[in-house]
Amino acid sequence: MRHLMSPLDFSTEELDKLFDLANDIEQNPQKYAHACDGRILATCFYEPSTRTRLSFESAMTRLGGRVIGFSDAASSSAAKGESVSDTIRIISCYSDICAMRHPKEGAPMVAAERAGIPVINAGDGGHQHPTQTLTDLLTIRSMKGKLDNFTIGLCGDLKFGRTVHSLINALVRYKNIRFIFISPEELKVPDYITDMLKERNIPYEEVIRLEDVMPHLDILYMTRVQKERFFNEEDYVRLKDFYILDTIKMTLAKKDMLVLHPLPRVNEISVEVDDDPRAAYFRQAQYGVYVRMALILTLLELA
Repeated sequence: MRHLMSPLDFSTEELDKLFDLANDIEQNPQKYAHACDGRILATCFYEPSTRTRLSFESAMTRLGGRVIGFSDAASSSAAKGESVSDTIRIISCYSDICAMRHPKEGAPMVAAERAGIPVINAGDGGHQHPTQTLTDLLTIRSMKGKLDNFTIGLCGDLKFGRTVHSLINALVRYKNIRFIFISPEELKVPDYITDMLKERNIPYEEVIRLEDVMPHLDILYMTRVQKERFFNEEDYVRLKDFYILDTIKMTLAKKDMLVLHPLPRVNEISVEVDDDPRAAYFRQAQYGVYVRMALILTLLELA
């Protein structure tokens, strides 16, 4: 039995197979319409989510399976004080695979150690968000045709953004990736990330102004400033609109640059950018369904 706690749980060769499967699902959906007949996915979400939870539910439904679960800790036995370990043992009696989101770092790992079924980390605090990273990688590979030899700018909340941390850790395994980190001083990427890049001799640059680096980017990965990760309202209000990508800034970019965003967005991408062919974030959300379908099939050993 295998779990997914981190994008690094799969080798690059295994990721290639997973992405090949996801692309085949995209091209031949009917081929997989009954692949999970009789199987049940449990979605255990201890904090709010729209995209990730519904994406998992859509993935399992499209595979012919069924979904049970909860969307808020308050509507689960956690509200009565039940531990994650006990919850997953019970869930293992009711389902074949589980996707878990939790505000505490490491909670899905605790669940995996006690589970009788495969567990997928659907986000744990500011730590990891591996299925979003798989979505990001599939989007880049499908739209750029490769996962190497490009410059990626990551913009916004690089301190608390688990999607950013996961993506960086995944991309360092590919050749000739250059990182540009764009953030205010207060939301800089953590030292452990830059220390890791230095140790691996991977080039990176830290800047404050997005405009200064737009012409150099092959991919721009925008993130929102996350209100739920801040300890006080004042800091959030001061930083929430620090970056806004608009059509004026887009004129500075390469004609084939991709704009990605894990969503939800607030103000950081103007809606006028949505019509730009380089805006790939809604297609990215669609790729999220395909990659989760491929992941469910892989962990259930049905592919």
